[in-house]
Amino acid sequence: MYPSSSAKEQSSLSISNSGNQKIHVIHPGRHALSLFGIIIIVLLAGGQFAFLILLYHYQPLDFDELCPQSIVLNPINPLWRAIGEIIDTVAFKGRAVDWLAGAVRIPTEAYNDFQPIGIDPRWEPFGQFHEYLLEAFPLVHSTLSLTKINTYGLLYEWTGTDPSLKPVLLAAHQDVVPVDPSTISEWTFPPYSGHFDGMRIWGRGSIDDKSGLIGLLSAVETMVENGFVPKRTFVLAFGCDEETTGKFGAFQLRNSMLSIYGPNAFAFIVDEGGGFTEEFGTVFATPGVTEKGYMDLRVDVASPGGHSSVPPSHTTIGIISRLLVELENHPYPVEMKLLFIHPPEHPFCLLQNPAMLRLTRQNYSLRSTQRHIQSSHSREALRQLGDVVFTDPRNAALVGTTQAIDLIRGGVKSNALPEHAYAVVNHRISTLSSIQKVISHATNTLKPLADSFNLVLTSFGETISEDASGSSAGTLVLSDAFNSSLAPAPITPTYGVNAGPYRLLAGTIRATYNAHRGLDSESESGDSVSSNIIVAPGTTIANTDTRYYWDLSDGQIFRYNHWNSGAFEGGVLSKLHTVNEYMPIEMFLEMIRFYTTLIMNADEARSL
Repeated sequence: MYPSSSAKEQSSLSISNSGNQKIHVIHPGRHALSLFGIIIIVLLAGGQFAFLILLYHYQPLDFDELCPQSIVLNPINPLWRAIGEIIDTVAFKGRAVDWLAGAVRIPTEAYNDFQPIGIDPRWEPFGQFHEYLLEAFPLVHSTLSLTKINTYGLLYEWTGTDPSLKPVLLAAHQDVVPVDPSTISEWTFPPYSGHFDGMRIWGRGSIDDKSGLIGLLSAVETMVENGFVPKRTFVLAFGCDEETTGKFGAFQLRNSMLSIYGPNAFAFIVDEGGGFTEEFGTVFATPGVTEKGYMDLRVDVASPGGHSSVPPSHTTIGIISRLLVELENHPYPVEMKLLFIHPPEHPFCLLQNPAMLRLTRQNYSLRSTQRHIQSSHSREALRQLGDVVFTDPRNAALVGTTQAIDLIRGGVKSNALPEHAYAVVNHRISTLSSIQKVISHATNTLKPLADSFNLVLTSFGETISEDASGSSAGTLVLSDAFNSSLAPAPITPTYGVNAGPYRLLAGTIRATYNAHRGLDSESESGDSVSSNIIVAPGTTIANTDTRYYWDLSDGQIFRYNHWNSGAFEGGVLSKLHTVNEYMPIEMFLEMIRFYTTLIMNADEARSL
């Protein structure tokens, strides 16, 4: 449903930015409808899980700030500063190294062809991992209750003293991507050594996601050790197959939590996801408030076989090759879209940045974009911003729906015409799109070729073209390769009356960043220009265990690890799922501080 003409009535507001330039802002009239949508604004940053998105609501808005920030939220409990001082010690650093290195040494690899638990022996390292956790975190296991779900899913409850407060769910996963044996010689240190070189802990899972799981348990162990008793209940959910489908871990955990706590029982959920990095001289943190969707499109071609000495003009392999080229020649359009209206804060987070302003003076396209932002021609501004941003294909991939041909198979012998060939095309679906749009795009793109090759086309069970004459050359079938399609995730509120959890998380991020660097607390005004770190909502391009948790919290799901992408050469993504994965110890210590701060802030909050 789109707004009525009255909802489109707009008024304007002139605001000065840090460069003393007047910016003319268009915002909705006061009788605007409450309709939700998004505009995507990219940080011009490569190698991040998340990118900035500008969220739009048709509702009365406060435009006092162009780049609003939550206040720095330092916990009131004096234990927070005491534990912070402990984290700064050499002794604690040694414990942190031991905690994470010990976890990395256990190869909890997850495989796409996992058989059920109890049948497949490759699950056995997870039992060893559980024994390690019991030994490494004795206070966690003597204080929190633990329920094992489907043998290897872990569900901890840290029961609070006030049952009237909604619990908080904190998630991570135990499993890691398998190490390719052919790459072991390329590792600086063996992939399951947990080697500490004085600055970094090396090994598979040191980032994804044992740093999150062990960081969280390290925080809880330290808090219990220092006498912290929560008023609010905290639940820790650790899946065991996030890197595959999550069906043995997170899916079963979700069912158990629904049974124990009920639907929408949690005040908010935090799982793995984005982090922070420096762009244009300013540090930006981008907690994921949504996830892209997912679909593996299977393309099947079948035609009569025979001896290859008398071939047709096109074999099934030739046909499917042509079909795949056609898909690649018709990528999904990527553009900045002005769909709905909400505070245009995030472009101004960039434009108020002194380094960004210098860049706009040097770059004609950005200067032109800035001039358009200063006027009412917002669609033209977005188009020009897109012209600049999307010159980097990584940014286009962050914003739009992507397709990648990852699997192909056909033929059994060199002198036999292949009767069947298939390919799998992986899609990461934009938050502005849907599974049905992907199906329609693929169907419409391939139908003309299906007709030209005289193939009967069936798309996801629907017959698109029939063999009326009985003389077709074969069939083309489009389907979901693994029945694993996932719609884009709902978007967590970041503005208005339902954005309390987001403001708490943003304030926690700012407090953690400052405390870990010994920076002075910023003013309570939340002034973004003077902030040491700017927090803005992002989207997660990969899928996490939260795909199963949508009905556990009333739309309050965040994906954030508080890791510093800039600490990795090439960005954090360059170290995930590949050789030489490592975790800088200083970053791991900051993650422990983040979880400590988050738990204490959530425990003190009463409006969640």
